Amino acid sequence: MKKRWTIDQIKQFVEANSTTKVLSTEYHGFSQKLLLQCECGNKFEKTFTKFKDKHQRQCDVCQPPKPSR
Repeated sequence: MKKRWTIDQIKQFVEANSTTKVLSTEYHGFSQKLLLQCECGNKFEKTFTKFKDKHQRQCDVCQPPKPSR
């Protein structure tokens, strides 16, 4: 059985692994986009799965998306 994350656990993970801050106050599952704030001040949305597993930990200005093939 997979671990279910709480918003507090997600905030701890984000703070420990990046300079990004979590602005969302609720978490309802892996498909929900979280509201985050990059260290540059930009606000952006990412799912926790992309943040955690795909290392998309900054806004699109600081970490531009990889070009699709």
